Amino acid sequence: MKLSPVAIGRFQPALWAVLPVLALIAAWMLVDNTRLLALTVLNGLTLAGLYFLVASGFTLVFGLMRVVNLAHGSLFLLGGYVGYSAGLATGSWLVALMAGFVAAALAGVLMQRFLFGRMVGQNMRQTLITIGISIVMADIYLWVWGGDTYQFDAPDWLTGTVALPLVHKYAEFRLVVLALSCVIGLGLWLLLNRTRVGMMIRAGVDDKDMLSSIGVDVERLFVITFAIGAGLAGLAGVVGGTVLSVAPGEDVRYLLASLVVVLVGGMGSITGAAMGALLIGLAETFGQTYAPTYGVVFTFVIMVAVLAFRPNGLMGKSA
Repeated sequence: MKLSPVAIGRFQPALWAVLPVLALIAAWMLVDNTRLLALTVLNGLTLAGLYFLVASGFTLVFGLMRVVNLAHGSLFLLGGYVGYSAGLATGSWLVALMAGFVAAALAGVLMQRFLFGRMVGQNMRQTLITIGISIVMADIYLWVWGGDTYQFDAPDWLTGTVALPLVHKYAEFRLVVLALSCVIGLGLWLLLNRTRVGMMIRAGVDDKDMLSSIGVDVERLFVITFAIGAGLAGLAGVVGGTVLSVAPGEDVRYLLASLVVVLVGGMGSITGAAMGALLIGLAETFGQTYAPTYGVVFTFVIMVAVLAFRPNGLMGKSA
């Protein structure tokens, strides 16, 4: 339910009262430790980039195609594990990256072709089946890769540091993650909004029968879209395993992050996913740095505040 202008007006005094408090907190952070503040901002931006890589695939599948895939986090973990094995066998991080993308994309093709294609519009069935798939896949991962924590070694040409103001030195690979997320985000936005394929994808979601009547193979189009979304999750698994790590339970973490990012940003919006990832990444990093006990609360405070005033998300459109 959307708040009326009258209801929103009642909250305005509280909102104006919060702004000076936030300004005082920001001033204290700046004066107390400028380098820590700058480092926290950079870490928040790179975490936001990682969240966007996962959530961009999720927003294609859940936000655009309206497919409730709660096994998206499992695809992230699949890409991470397969990428680790491929990197270990070849010694190449780029091979690991490609293997993670391809493995998750193939899994996505199978899921769309044999499961979701038969359950169009049946959200409850999709939810229950993908929860079951995620549980089964988690057990398979434990069986094949065990319960150890794995971390990728970044390629030698990305292991250096970059001189930056305030923080002095910052890991080069983290900046590459941020740049990669920006490039992928721009590419997805152009694909969906400036190409004929993107127009067909959006039209197929709104009116599948009409698009089929003009000769478009909608099923094939949806399979390709799902493969891209799943592949991005697998790619993010390799990137996340390099920045942080890959371990049992990470699938749930990144699934929840994707859900929050898409809900805050708006379903089906790449721009909204970027804004949601930015807010959640910064909130989580600032919480871990300045209030580790209550850090996780910041994320959900942002989600509740956004959905209270923008039920469809920051960039979401009314149904």
